[in-house]
Amino acid sequence: MNRIMNAIPNWDRTKLIFALALPIMGGMLSQNLFNLIDIAMVGSLGNEALAAVGMGGMFVFLSQSLLLGGSAGVQAMAARRMGEGRDSETAVPLNAALMAVAVLGVTLSVLLSLAIPSIFQYMSPDVGMRELSAEYVQIRVLVVSFVGFNFAFRGYFNGVKLSRVYMRTLVIMHCSNIVLNYALIFGNFGFEAYGARGAGMASAASMVIGSLAYFIQGWTLARRNGFLVGIPGLGTMKKVLSLSLPNSIQQLFFSGGMMALFWIIGQIGTVELATAHVMINLMLVCILPAMGMGFASATLVGQALGEKDSEQARQWARDVALLAFMFISAFGLLLTFFPTQIMGFFVQEQNALEVGRLPLQLTGLFLGVDAAGLVFMNSLLGAGDSSGVMKVSIFAQWVLFLPLAYISGPVFGGGLLLLWILQGLYRCGQGLFFFRRWEQGNWANIQV
Repeated sequence: MNRIMNAIPNWDRTKLIFALALPIMGGMLSQNLFNLIDIAMVGSLGNEALAAVGMGGMFVFLSQSLLLGGSAGVQAMAARRMGEGRDSETAVPLNAALMAVAVLGVTLSVLLSLAIPSIFQYMSPDVGMRELSAEYVQIRVLVVSFVGFNFAFRGYFNGVKLSRVYMRTLVIMHCSNIVLNYALIFGNFGFEAYGARGAGMASAASMVIGSLAYFIQGWTLARRNGFLVGIPGLGTMKKVLSLSLPNSIQQLFFSGGMMALFWIIGQIGTVELATAHVMINLMLVCILPAMGMGFASATLVGQALGEKDSEQARQWARDVALLAFMFISAFGLLLTFFPTQIMGFFVQEQNALEVGRLPLQLTGLFLGVDAAGLVFMNSLLGAGDSSGVMKVSIFAQWVLFLPLAYISGPVFGGGLLLLWILQGLYRCGQGLFFFRRWEQGNWANIQV
């Protein structure tokens, strides 16, 4: 017991960690609380609409994933420049990321809009569900550039310890999303009732609103740090891309893996797919505060490395991981002891509640270990080790978890519970890999 108490960071370090993490955690928590409100709204339309939006959301995540890696690259470089005392250059990597996103995002929107009708023919045996899902996705892919802009800004503001900007912008986005959902799903405020398609329209509009808010705040808060001051040099572009590309590939494979998991569950049944959509979002509500703590750790690690203090960087990650484990495990207990009551807010049909009860309890048990693993993952990204994170993530998901999930589910007839057991083992195992890589310490020599 004394050893555990001695391992807990002192009050000053804990205050600094939470000063950085709480705005990010609040923003991420608000994001998924609003997502759950969306689910509750769509869930009132029935299992087919809920499953369609769930599968569509996974495809949207996949389509956006190549643009998400810029956040890690921008944050690592901005934090390192701040630690080096080069404050006037902290926003230069942000400029480079915004340029890259603008070009790639428009290209993706055009290609995906043309390909979606063909792709969704193979997504599910339920014809009505897959057609509804394709319509939802067609709307969402039009704004993938704005998603990339938002993530690049998130990396910058978190990297320079202005995480409150991220929280403020997310609240603006998701409040807009709720109001627009209410109007467009059900036909309120004089609008036509579009059902599940209205959810896609509302989400797309909120992304645009978020980007506008970020650009306004960037102009106000980061102009003196180089925001939109000239075109980034070739060296900066190369460095941002070298840090961002492995993380983008990781995000692509991760989101593709989530899409594959939804496809696997869809082969088991529509009820299981609708239930899995709810459970994943409930899990995210609990786990995303750990991602917020991970982003805080990435900033602290980057600044410590900018100050040439690798041992301080190592200890920051350990401290944040321990706090994340303790904090998120408490959330997990709620899922473990009150699964039916919690799912009952979002699922109307009794069969879905029965299917999801035990998997949700299992989710609660592994959340703490998963949270600590996410902190070490983001700490590695903050140190510039995006290539190592990519290798571990792809191996754990695509070589180990997904083949076993397919064999256990559609091939041998296992249900959602067996798939969730495998997922828990995969997430915990991946977290241990990240911890081991952090303790090896090779990240301390990476130049950013």
